[in-house]
Amino acid sequence: MASWWQKTLMGVAGVAGLAGGAYYFLTRRPLPKINGTSRLQGLHEPVEVIRDRYGVAHIYAQNEDDLYFAQGYVHAQERLWQMELNRRIGSGRLSEIFGKVAIEADRFARRIGMHRASAAAVNELPEHSRRILEAYAQGVNAYIKQGKLPLEFTLLRFSPDPWKVADSLQWSKMMGWNLGGNWETEIIRARIITKLGAERAVKLEAGYDPKHPLIVPPGVEYRGVNLGMLEEYEQLKQLSGFGILGASNNWVVDGTMTTTGSPILCNDPHLGQAAPSIWYECHLSAGDIDVVGASFPGTPGIVIGHNRYVAWGVTNAISDVEDLYIEKFNSNNPNQYEYMGKWEEARVFREEIRVKGEKEPIIEEVRVTRHGPIITNFTLPANSSKASSNGASSDELPLALRWTGLEKHTIVSAIQQMNYATSAEELREALRDWDQPPQNVIYADVAGNIGYVMAGAIPIRAKGRALLPVPGWMGEYEWTGYIPFDELPQTLNPEQHFIVTANNRVVDDNYPYYITNEWLNGYRAQRIRDLLTSKGKLALSDMATIQSDQYSLPAAEIVPHILQIAPQTPQEKQALEILRTWNFVLAPDSAAAAIYARFLYRLECIIFAAMLGDEETLLQSYLGVGSTILALQNGYASRSKPLLIRMLNQRDESWFANSAVANGPKSWDAALTSAFHAAIEELRERFGDDVSRWKYGDIHQMTYSHPLGMMKPLDRLFNRGPYPIGGDIDTVNMGATLPNQPETVITVPSYRQIVNLADMKASLSGHAPGQSGHPASKHYDDFIQMWLRVEHHPMLFDREMIEENAEGKLCLKPAK
Repeated sequence: MASWWQKTLMGVAGVAGLAGGAYYFLTRRPLPKINGTSRLQGLHEPVEVIRDRYGVAHIYAQNEDDLYFAQGYVHAQERLWQMELNRRIGSGRLSEIFGKVAIEADRFARRIGMHRASAAAVNELPEHSRRILEAYAQGVNAYIKQGKLPLEFTLLRFSPDPWKVADSLQWSKMMGWNLGGNWETEIIRARIITKLGAERAVKLEAGYDPKHPLIVPPGVEYRGVNLGMLEEYEQLKQLSGFGILGASNNWVVDGTMTTTGSPILCNDPHLGQAAPSIWYECHLSAGDIDVVGASFPGTPGIVIGHNRYVAWGVTNAISDVEDLYIEKFNSNNPNQYEYMGKWEEARVFREEIRVKGEKEPIIEEVRVTRHGPIITNFTLPANSSKASSNGASSDELPLALRWTGLEKHTIVSAIQQMNYATSAEELREALRDWDQPPQNVIYADVAGNIGYVMAGAIPIRAKGRALLPVPGWMGEYEWTGYIPFDELPQTLNPEQHFIVTANNRVVDDNYPYYITNEWLNGYRAQRIRDLLTSKGKLALSDMATIQSDQYSLPAAEIVPHILQIAPQTPQEKQALEILRTWNFVLAPDSAAAAIYARFLYRLECIIFAAMLGDEETLLQSYLGVGSTILALQNGYASRSKPLLIRMLNQRDESWFANSAVANGPKSWDAALTSAFHAAIEELRERFGDDVSRWKYGDIHQMTYSHPLGMMKPLDRLFNRGPYPIGGDIDTVNMGATLPNQPETVITVPSYRQIVNLADMKASLSGHAPGQSGHPASKHYDDFIQMWLRVEHHPMLFDREMIEENAEGKLCLKPAK
């Protein structure tokens, strides 16, 4: 009997206009060959690829060039469609395969210019890095030449261009963009100031001392800072796992805290979930290199993992590496802009965007100033009466983006050195080349050392803290260099015997350099610390328990305020009784979690609308909703929670004195009551009168979405889910949503790792939905249930264990 996906495929074949044999051609033929021998042009010596029972590829080569050639080949075998899509997103070439729907996304990507920066960087690469990238690209192209293209290429009727070194560099920049977002918080802050004035706007800055004013640079007005068409990308948000503000957890403890007497290192980076996974686990072995962990399809090496001597993990450092400059253009010459009293010529790039089904390309002319590309869509003033004081039209400000990702290109070298490191000190030294995105890197070695470095290129500014777009014509807000590596935040073998990072603030006011004002709140970091220090010696099982933890520290502070509300219906009374005995765990089957989540959503909207008004876009932007496919979340995400709790405790009624919502609550008691009534009534209407039967997982779900899964019936073939998910943005086991889509989980632990430095082969890992990008493969979705239960699989490392668990052995040999 045909399976559900076989039946679905028959419909897909019809959609694609294909006839007999479509089932085999579309699904079975593209599956990777995992047994036997393949002869490939470009190899120097034989390479063995052993795939284990989990679909993890263990690559054994006799030299470095062949090793990375084989990794490129294996990545392409399993993830060629994903690699193709990602390079098209970054280079603004989606319209070629998707048509008009992708034009605006392409225009924005062309403005940013990651493709231009990557192409220019190729000639600047160190010889070793370039050789590795070239070998990797040759491996990808060896697979492309075989012609066994994944299903998606057949459905969309196109073939991939050859892979280039620049494509791999562009991927690292895409990750840097994904984990940034400060540029957008500058815009949101400017919008808020335009509406409220700087004095009132500072009250909304959770992580900024309200005694310090928000200073608007002289000569600047923020009228028109709306980024116009960038808000039109909602329809394309599911095209990748990008667009999620990269939150993560990592921690390491030394041997004094473990049952083994050696360090244990844990990491779970939080990124968007999609089909296929953003990660691909693999093992690379050749000569002096023997490393296993998580890799990114599209780039060589292991990003997170361990070798025989060291282990490491990363979290997003949330550092400020993006600034926006308001430029003054010459009304008589659209290519000239002012800088320190003189006109300078902007570089102009003519970008041709080819659109499927259209004969003529769309032309996007990109102006690039000394500060970077103009990312906004602006029109020069027809006459001075229509111009603002910034020299732009009233439609939109010309904003230039300066970003380290367009200037720094050495991360490939850092990853290679990390993969080879034989001690904690060597790993630390490797991080000197880590440029973007800046990361909190923890590490440990078999000698018992543990350490931490905030690694990355973080700019030093001549003036200010870059909280707002600044005037580009003054010359006072330039970057003067980068924080020296040895002066970045770091520690080795701390007295407390452990290190924890979770995107929280890691320096105090005495640190001499500005890093960011956009730290995420410290709830996850605090919870991890509490769990690490709440019992005696720690085992690997204890670390897995911490990774599964969904206890909410904010809920423990907010629920007592809910319990003061006087119930008005039987359901409200029952809801309060359930909350009274709740353990503050956001479990999928919890009624209390459902009540708390809906109440909190309603309360946040009420409280912050009192200041911002009920204009949906501005309110949602403040609560964390991003404006583009390349940034679904912004830097404000989760930062309002500590502010809300502080205000709940203070109950300052002046907050509502000049409420921007005419009929909104005018006191804290009224706001709490209104939010509670609305939440309970909503849940009652949806799930019935019996409050005990309400479940958090019914209003908090995640789907592993594929780009083509946005279309029916392709969703049944490519997507997996929805699945009920627990947690929220502030729990260790994260399940974050967007404020405008509170029932759709978008950010979760994308990969989990627990490394046992006492016995590397006893280490654990896991991600979802699976290793393969082919929907007909059993490894497309076989990790999902394990991931939902927070179960790991062994990180098979020793050859004997790998042989015992082998699923296939493929020998790659040089072509005759």
